[in-house]
Parts: sequence; C-alpha cells; structure tokens
Amino acid sequence: MNWTKKILKIEGSIVVLILIIFLTSSCKQTANNIGDISALPFYNQASFTPNWMSKDDDSMRTIHKIPSFSLTNQEGETITDQSLNGKIYVADFFFTICPGICPKMTANMGILQEEFMEDPDIMLLSHSVTPVRDSVPVLKAYAEKKGVLSDRWHLLTGDRQEIYTLGRKAYFIEEDLGIERDIDEFLHTENFVLIDKNKHIRGIYNGLNKTSIKQLIKDVRTLQKEEKA
Repeated sequence: MNWTKKILKIEGSIVVLILIIFLTSSCKQTANNIGDISALPFYNQASFTPNWMSKDDDSMRTIHKIPSFSLTNQEGETITDQSLNGKIYVADFFFTICPGICPKMTANMGILQEEFMEDPDIMLLSHSVTPVRDSVPVLKAYAEKKGVLSDRWHLLTGDRQEIYTLGRKAYFIEEDLGIERDIDEFLHTENFVLIDKNKHIRGIYNGLNKTSIKQLIKDVRTLQKEEKA
C-alpha cells in the first residue's frame, strides 16, 4: 500500500512538472511574439542586438543610420539616400542570373510590392551584387520579366565597392556578428532589412521564408503607426 501511494505521488509530481514546463513555454512564446508588440527595436551593429528606446531618448543621436549613397535604378535614374527621405523601405541584395535563392527572394519582394501597392511611402530596394553585368538595360529587362514597378521598387546598380560597403557596413546584411570580410569576397545573402523614415535599421528577415515575410509586413504596419503617433 505504501509503495502504491509513493508511485501515485511520483506520478502526480511528474504531471505537475510537465504542466509547469508547458505553461512556462507558452509564456515565453507569447512574450517573444514580435507580431504582438506596438513598437520595434533599433539595431546598431552587425550582431543585431535590439535596442529598445523612444524617439526622445538622448542616445538616439548615436543610433546607426544608413549613410549617403548614389546608385542607378532600372530606369537609368540616380537614386540616393535623399530619394528615400520620408520613406520606409526594405532592402536586399541579389543578381539577375542567380539560379539559387534570388528568384525566391524576388518573388517575396513581389509580395511586398503587392501588399503596399497603394502606399507611396513604402519602397523596395534590390541592390545588384554583380553590378558590372547587371547594367541598366539588364535590370530593365529583369524588372519587366518580374513585374517590378519602378515607382515602388528600385533595382540598383553602380560601383561594386560602394554596393558591397553598403551591404556589409551599412545594412549589416550578412548578419555575421561583426566578422570582417574582404571586399573581393562575394556578397550573397537571403536577408531583407527594414529601414525606417529616419534611415535606422528596425528589423532583419529571412527573405526565403513566408512566415518571415508576413512578420515583415506586420512590422511595416507597426512603423507606420509609430510615425503617426
């Protein structure tokens, strides 16, 4: 009889322990569900450590911003950082003859283009990592093939070193925790980066993942609400 009571007591303890673990896990999932928050963090370095702060915070003056740049889009127009003043935008890096991840990334950028079609304050930027080959005519043909709208989505070419420096030093696109790479090393990543109207990085997303794209859309909406607040 004593052994039966002990066994029942042990089984009861196991059930309680499992219940505690389940509830704790559920709480963590809820707390980490970024889709439910009302604000986005700022990112200051390649480690993508989130910085939570208000726009009135004094440290905002030192938060990383996308620097000046000058590139050319598929229409032969010069696109600079000033062209994006007052815009929220998503940036990625691709090349037109990429047989691997780029077609999927372009398709998912297309989803973003469709989602924000009626909102001129949302822009998309795709930087070619083979700019010598991806000339303006090549980008124009690619844009027509993929349904890219020039007033919503810039396919950019220009100086290779400027593009690679932007990718690695400005957008932290490779998410390599600060690992230095030589300029001659090929830049290739599936990441999308979300930039706010003040040129701050506010999120990084897997451009191949549908769930990540849905989260990106939610986060753009969150930024829009933040701007209106």
